[in-house]
Amino acid sequence: MSEVDSGMSKTLHNGLQILELLVAHPQGMTLTEIAEGVGVHRTVAHRLVRTLEAHRLCRRDRFKRISLGTGLVRLAEPVEQDLRTLARPVLEELTDVTQATAHLVVREGADEVRMLMIVEPRQARMHVSFRPGQVDPIDRGSAGLALLAAAPAAEGEREEVALARKRGFAVSYGEIAPSIIGISAVVPGREVSIGLSLFSAPDEESLGRTVVEAAQRLGSLLR
Repeated sequence: MSEVDSGMSKTLHNGLQILELLVAHPQGMTLTEIAEGVGVHRTVAHRLVRTLEAHRLCRRDRFKRISLGTGLVRLAEPVEQDLRTLARPVLEELTDVTQATAHLVVREGADEVRMLMIVEPRQARMHVSFRPGQVDPIDRGSAGLALLAAAPAAEGEREEVALARKRGFAVSYGEIAPSIIGISAVVPGREVSIGLSLFSAPDEESLGRTVVEAAQRLGSLLR
């Protein structure tokens, strides 16, 4: 968990830490687990949770386990709305063409990326499934590698980044989830990538070109 500095509200910081904990534990947590995870007394955790409940940002089930609430959906609606609106038909077309799960990923700071949107294939017999909103290290997985490759070469960067810069798209193997192949390309002029997650990729080059074309198409829509 991040540290609070003198210019921040400690109470708000702790409340946001609770929400971050609940994101990582979709099955829910007990009040004691939340208190330990945030590093506060159980009484303090209780007050924080009650406040979040009042705003429908978290809820308790009949076993008194606490999980994220529906109020977060309303708060999230405007976030990157234009980007998501324009990206959806591009991702849907990419999914239809490849019969693989397509994703839109945005950079969050220097070290992380966030999965902003997932579109799953409608006809595929099997496909990869992810949870929108998940955060991953930028140097793991094709989405982050594609974003790093869009920047000038840096000392100590992974060989995969240099290769992605050369090919125009990044490929990763089992870095975000075991046995899952990722193929991603950066959207021109944006800290955003489009990609595919799939179980097998018999023709990486062809899939890579398809992803690059989708990324370029979204880039033109965002101008």
